[in-house]
Amino acid sequence: MATNLCAVRAIRRFTVRTVLPENLDALEELAINLRWSWHPETRDLFAAVDPVLWAEGGNDPVRLLGEVSAERLAQLSADPGFVDWANRMRDDLGAYLASDRWYQSLGEDAPQGIAYFSPEYGITSALPQYSGGLGILAGDHLKTASDLGVPIIALGLFYRSGYFRQSLSRDGWQQERYPVSDPDGSPVSLLRDADGAPAKVAVGLPGGRFLAARIWVAQVGRVPLLLLDSDVEENGPAEREVTDRLYGGGSEHRLQQEMLLGIGGVRALRVYCEITGRPAPEVFHTNEGHAGFLGVERIREIVSANPSMNFDEALEVSRAGTLFTTHTPVPAGIDRFPIDLIAQHFGGDNASPGVPVDRVLQLGAETFEGGDPTVFNMAVMGLRLAQRANGVSLLHGEVSRGMFAGLWSGFDNEDVPITSVTNGVHAPTWTARQVLDLAQGASIQDSEGWEAIARTPDHQLWEVKRALRQELVDMARTRLRDSWVNRGMSDAELGWIDSVLDPDVLTIGFARRVPSYKRLTLMLRDPDRLRALLTDPERPVQLVVAGKAHPADDGGKRLIQQLVHFADAEDVRHRIVFLPDYDISMATTLYPGCDVWLNNPIRPLEASGTSGMKAALNGALNLSILDGWWDEWFDGENGWAIPTADGIDDADRRDDLEAEALYSLIENSVAPAFYTRDAAGLPPRWLAMLKHTLRTLGPKVLASRMLREYVTRLYTPAALSSRAAEAGDYVIARDLASWKTRVRSEWPTLRIEHVEADGVGDAVMQGTPITVRAYVNLGELSPSDVEVQAVYGRVDADDRLTEPVHVAMEAADRFSGNRWQYRVVIDLDRNGPFGYTVRIMPNHEGLASAEELGLQVVPPLTAGMADGVLR
Repeated sequence: MATNLCAVRAIRRFTVRTVLPENLDALEELAINLRWSWHPETRDLFAAVDPVLWAEGGNDPVRLLGEVSAERLAQLSADPGFVDWANRMRDDLGAYLASDRWYQSLGEDAPQGIAYFSPEYGITSALPQYSGGLGILAGDHLKTASDLGVPIIALGLFYRSGYFRQSLSRDGWQQERYPVSDPDGSPVSLLRDADGAPAKVAVGLPGGRFLAARIWVAQVGRVPLLLLDSDVEENGPAEREVTDRLYGGGSEHRLQQEMLLGIGGVRALRVYCEITGRPAPEVFHTNEGHAGFLGVERIREIVSANPSMNFDEALEVSRAGTLFTTHTPVPAGIDRFPIDLIAQHFGGDNASPGVPVDRVLQLGAETFEGGDPTVFNMAVMGLRLAQRANGVSLLHGEVSRGMFAGLWSGFDNEDVPITSVTNGVHAPTWTARQVLDLAQGASIQDSEGWEAIARTPDHQLWEVKRALRQELVDMARTRLRDSWVNRGMSDAELGWIDSVLDPDVLTIGFARRVPSYKRLTLMLRDPDRLRALLTDPERPVQLVVAGKAHPADDGGKRLIQQLVHFADAEDVRHRIVFLPDYDISMATTLYPGCDVWLNNPIRPLEASGTSGMKAALNGALNLSILDGWWDEWFDGENGWAIPTADGIDDADRRDDLEAEALYSLIENSVAPAFYTRDAAGLPPRWLAMLKHTLRTLGPKVLASRMLREYVTRLYTPAALSSRAAEAGDYVIARDLASWKTRVRSEWPTLRIEHVEADGVGDAVMQGTPITVRAYVNLGELSPSDVEVQAVYGRVDADDRLTEPVHVAMEAADRFSGNRWQYRVVIDLDRNGPFGYTVRIMPNHEGLASAEELGLQVVPPLTAGMADGVLR
């Protein structure tokens, strides 16, 4: 009887690793540290082991060493030159790990350790634990921390199927598959205790169940990344599947993933520090709301270790050292769970002593106007559990302050205490080697290297870009052929692919996730217009497009299908391609090979958008809506801004107008600059813009700039706050908790009764000082509990203060009861319309900002207000 062998599947999968010759053990050390992913010389070494296997294995050294033949290893072992090369690379890695870096020069105020929590990490395609921009940013954060010597320990989950691999059906519909990620065949190692047993943590679940996880460690340079894996024997079938897929499953599945990440992550961190002897981190950075439960776990730790402390006091200790970064500009992007599901998982027989379930529920409650009382909001919890918070670009910070303003009711949006640190990208990862070589040894972590690249002679720079374009063309043809074969075409039908794209044609790239707001198909609003641009006989354009839609997003899949159908047409298929399975491997060829990077989201829904930064590092010009980072750094010479149809509510009309603006820019500005050549055949205007981009944007878009900002503006202040909160048996934290209760109770009784100023009439001469006095009633509070501020500056036509200055007023006199006169002298150093007001704010040494509590008192209209025109 015949047996269908193709149907036989293994019941267990494991990896058989090659035993390396003793004199080649350096290869194992180099493979297990992910520094190879951004160190070209180490990748050269692995490529030399077996160039074919290296390429076929996706440039994965662990896979390479698992598949290379014993005969080849024997040849290399007998080659003194190769053995010496491997040892030199190992010595180089050792020196890199041991040397002091930028962080080590900062002194004692800098944190002794930082814990960084993220649901995904995009470090290399050999460790597919990412889906998109959030993970890529997290990976760049870790790589840069390693380069700068920042003592970060990172926490995440090890997903057995990671994110999906994408392919297309014959009809262009996205299809997903989930290949298994075998940790034994990945660049990770199992964390073991002193007895050699695998270290594990557990998180309680309803019904007396537990969710256990072992801990894999990926070494990212000098930064350890701890990845929790629930596929262990102690778990039941459902619990083993918790870490099955990134962003998979229903609400309960996602909640348990986020409990494991936050609660289990803190527990894994403690285990790791105990085993390795590393100091406990002082700062906890929550990268988006998915890991927000880390704050709940820290409160539980503090209460458990200090029985005399209550929830509120422990909350203040935890908040002091916690930073929350929000990445979404839309409420729909935030995880929200049914409040009953949270109660089930944090109450009943799973409740933690000292952490009442009602207090946990309050952390994520949408208590603001328009909030839903039936849901638990992870971002809201993240903000309540962190004393500091930030968005990821200046514009996103502004959007976030508006989106979360309900938590600070009564405050102007600009006073909401959410700052911003604009994202950056890790240049050694994303910059093509040919471009890096132009720096001639200068550091690309600052402006010196980018200035050196920008000084490259025009002809040499143009040759480099042409070579990179050729690499993109070659990669696109290979991937396109594979895609068509997968769609059911035979090789005999695919001869036309050999002429797809042209290394001498203006190349525009577009690659990202495919939610509707990113508008993958804006370029198709007028298909005939796009067709004319692609096939222009004198100034043709070619488009390389990639991106994945979420598996549950049929709307996004339809957008991909629409684009694929257009790109399949015989008259344009040589000028536009859709490449399936966008990942890090594709991106490192796509960004350098493009001349223009296109980004056309609906403004202001792009929080940052780092793909254009990576393209810019490779000499590409951005063509983008003024959103995210581009809104901040577009200067008119580093690319083009697509005009936005602000104020138009009709979505179709808006898209039509912005698509027309896009076509016009390409036709009348972009293509002419690229194709207008001098006597040497070079495009002088284009090259001038390209060099300007490298010189000015290069230093700005770096993750090294970003991380330095995090360290100086957020991590170090958080460490100082954490130390203060813990000092002297938590004196400040205990006092802050009781003070907040008292101040919130008394706050409604405070009043600003009258405000006046000396010498203010209809007009005041510039340079004239004025004295502002405020008469306030502090109820049962003392002057030390508050800060009375004068707020002043230029005013607009509606008497709103623009770029206001806040200055503390001095308590001058006390009257009957608890009424006080406060005063301050304001120097009128600018002319034009001027205004002032006064407000009362809470004041305590444990606060990071006066706005933190969301409390203020402003004068009623009858209290008096003076403004004038200064001449």
